[in-house]
Amino acid sequence: MTIRATVDPEVNRLEVRTAGDHLIRMAGGPPEGDGSAAGARETLLASLAGCTSMDVASLLRKKRQRAATYEVVISAESADTPPRVFTAITVEHRVTGEVEPEALRRSIELSATRYCPVNAMLSKGTTVEHRYRLTDAAGEEHEAVVVITGPQGPRAA
Repeated sequence: MTIRATVDPEVNRLEVRTAGDHLIRMAGGPPEGDGSAAGARETLLASLAGCTSMDVASLLRKKRQRAATYEVVISAESADTPPRVFTAITVEHRVTGEVEPEALRRSIELSATRYCPVNAMLSKGTTVEHRYRLTDAAGEEHEAVVVITGPQGPRAA
């Protein structure tokens, strides 16, 4: 896989061309950059959201679960000193619709432990907590931590 980035060093902004010829714009934040686009760390978390949500959505469809809405919210904590690596990440899947809690739980678990390469790479250096918040078709609320992945491997929550 080859990615090409064209950098404007004056404002610390770049355009990245993916192997599939898709364009991604990025920029550094002040004072080094103008903050006109997402930063590298933000795009890394966005990649995690994209990777896991595509897995989970696909698995839910295969299980004949009908999500009316699906949102992934990621929060991360960082070290105080450079390079300010992520020290903890939480991935919350927020789903509404005709979805059984166990089907959602298992789909998230499979994404986190088997299918999502972005999660696998991030988990080599930090803990990633995977959880969900489900409002089912009857309006009942369900919440759970599914699994925590990290340098020591996955563990049940």
